[in-house]
Amino acid sequence: MQGLALLDVPGGAVTLRLAAADDLPELVAMLAADQLGVHRETAERSPAALQPYRAAFDAISADPAHLLVVAVDDLRLIGTMQLSFIPGLARQGAWRAQIEAVRVHEEARGRNIGTKMIEWAIDEAKRRGCALVQLTTDKRRTDAHRFYERLGFVASHEGMKLPLMI
Repeated sequence: MQGLALLDVPGGAVTLRLAAADDLPELVAMLAADQLGVHRETAERSPAALQPYRAAFDAISADPAHLLVVAVDDLRLIGTMQLSFIPGLARQGAWRAQIEAVRVHEEARGRNIGTKMIEWAIDEAKRRGCALVQLTTDKRRTDAHRFYERLGFVASHEGMKLPLMI
């Protein structure tokens, strides 16, 4: 699997790489273990339960504008995020990077893994010529807000969503 970076963090280096299909059960488990994900993701790992995630994984993996990244420590998956590159007409045709679904396994928190993952994403966005990096975070995630602000992100816009599926 393609290694993207080696993150120097307390407790030993962590490898950042593209997610593999075999990572899917652990990725879904990490999403489901989250304070909000527990209500919208499945903790079940049967092939039928994972099918919609597999379809999404396949679509993400097939499109070079999207990277599904995992952080691995001693062959154990401990973090993930999606990084997407979006062209736009605004800002004189600027590209932007969108960070989504950032998670660090609860047993690996406090080692600066999330910080290093976001710093890598910012560097990758710069490398690809993006004018800005954006992300959304649920209003209920106050710890996440502090984390992103510490990394230089500014709450400059009010985001809105319209659920299409219940």
